Amino acid sequence: MPSLRQQRVRELLKRTVGEILRRELDSESCGLITVNDVGMANDLHSAMIFVSVLGSDAQKRTAAGCLKSERSRIQYMLGREVVLKYTPRIKFELDDAIEAGNRVMSILEEMEQTNPTDPINDDGDEEDDD
Repeated sequence: MPSLRQQRVRELLKRTVGEILRRELDSESCGLITVNDVGMANDLHSAMIFVSVLGSDAQKRTAAGCLKSERSRIQYMLGREVVLKYTPRIKFELDDAIEAGNRVMSILEEMEQTNPTDPINDDGDEEDDD
């Protein structure tokens, strides 16, 4: 279980890196990049930043390339904005959790449309407990 300090640093990095990405990367070419989670090492020296990209496949590829090429510059900006003893070495990982969630929701909606009856009370009558 992560320590309280580790949790606080994770949240701080999540918020700060999200702001840096919003400010520095072009949403036209890279799509909308959001920071989903931050995984921290126990010693707080490295961080894995999980991001998702909302946009076309071309925008996702461009965003992955931008994040890879701009990693050191983003880490430098992070070090300037966050006061920590050591600035964590960051690495970006594309995360498709939002897409997976949307897919699950669409499957549930499709199931609801094909099977609209209520299995609990499908005769339409309400039961009274008198």
